[in-house]
Amino acid sequence: MTDNTSGTHGAVLTDPPAQDGPLVELRGAGKSYGNVRALHGVDLTVHPGRVTCVLGDNGAGKSTLIKIVSGLHQHTEGEFLVDGRPVRFATPREALDRGIATVYQDLATVPLMPVWRNFFLGSEMTRGPWPVRRLDIARMKATADEELRNMGIVLDDLEQPIGTLSGGQRQCVAIARAVYFGARVLILDEPTAALGVKQSGVVLKYIAAARDRGLGVIFITHNPHHAYMVGDHFSVLRLGTLELSAERSGIGLEELTNHMAGGAELASLKHELSQVRGVDVEELPDEGDLGGPAASAPEGTPRP
Repeated sequence: MTDNTSGTHGAVLTDPPAQDGPLVELRGAGKSYGNVRALHGVDLTVHPGRVTCVLGDNGAGKSTLIKIVSGLHQHTEGEFLVDGRPVRFATPREALDRGIATVYQDLATVPLMPVWRNFFLGSEMTRGPWPVRRLDIARMKATADEELRNMGIVLDDLEQPIGTLSGGQRQCVAIARAVYFGARVLILDEPTAALGVKQSGVVLKYIAAARDRGLGVIFITHNPHHAYMVGDHFSVLRLGTLELSAERSGIGLEELTNHMAGGAELASLKHELSQVRGVDVEELPDEGDLGGPAASAPEGTPRP
């Protein structure tokens, strides 16, 4: 256990250099596992106060990208920069020390422990002299309640086991925890994948709240509708390569959905599919309707 005596954002993050440029940047990044190339030539830029959505189907390379940025794996090609400086993290702790926090689908929570205990799990506040330090329960409860309320999350009872909360509420607690412990870049791994419509809306609300607090958010998802609700920039991965990189002002939901659904492949098969009985091809795009990977507006275009 650690003695956390500092205020908000004071527990983990070391002071980064002040700058106006991107927080995180990948330039032609890739990852190979032996003879298997899982990721190749991927460019990605994360700015403060913006949501970068990374979309792709199963096997597209989303998990590999997460592992590189979060420090779990090292890239084998290209560059990985944090605050404009090349890095090669050896462990996720090194990434966390630079303000890069990842919220995975399983959330890394203990279901039977209270909400406040999960909020400080692994970074508990203590009081008293060594070697008889003890948990500062009152301060942890007060801090957890304050930080959750700062994110707009109001829970009636912080003593309730976190496993009794809905999936959306648990995601929101995990987001608030990452913000408190100094995250500048927040990676969200499919946070709405197993949630219903209402709970997904709650999570999207807090993704927007994190963005409005100045964090750079990487939102990993396979749902273009969820991405388009909060996204500022969209990157679509297919088979380990970057198929599309576009600013919000340069792409509509329908085109984004077509890219996500493999619209290029469906367009090329449109004539053949039209010969199959029972297949309606009227809604399928034509090949000329889909922009290429360079269909992007300049970075930093303001949201409409």
